[in-house]
Amino acid sequence: MSLPESVGNRIRELRKAKGWTQEQLAEAAGLHYSYIGGVERGDRNISLETLEKIILALQVPPFELFQFDETTDRKEIINKLMLLINSRETTELEILTTITKNIVDLVELQQKKN
Repeated sequence: MSLPESVGNRIRELRKAKGWTQEQLAEAAGLHYSYIGGVERGDRNISLETLEKIILALQVPPFELFQFDETTDRKEIINKLMLLINSRETTELEILTTITKNIVDLVELQQKKN
C-alpha cells in the first residue's frame, strides 16, 4: 500500500472514530467533501497545508496519521481515548494520567496473582 493510501485510510479511521461523515470533516477543514473522498482513497497527493487543515479539524496530534502498525481494534480504542482527552486542560490531563497509572498498576497486580 502506498503512503497516500495509508494516510488516507488513517484519516478515514479517525473521521469514523469521531462519528463524522466526509461532509462534516470537509466543512471542519474548509475543504470540499469530494476532495476528502479523494484523500481517503489515496487518489490525492495533498500538500502539508491541507494535511494540517485535516489534522486540526480532526483534533489529533500529527503523529496519529502515521500510526499504521497497530491492529484496527486497538487503533479504534486508542482513537476514542484520544478524542476523550484531547480537549482537556493540562491539570485535567495530569489527573487522568495519575488515575490511569493507578488502574494499570492494579491490573498488573491482579495479573501477577493469577
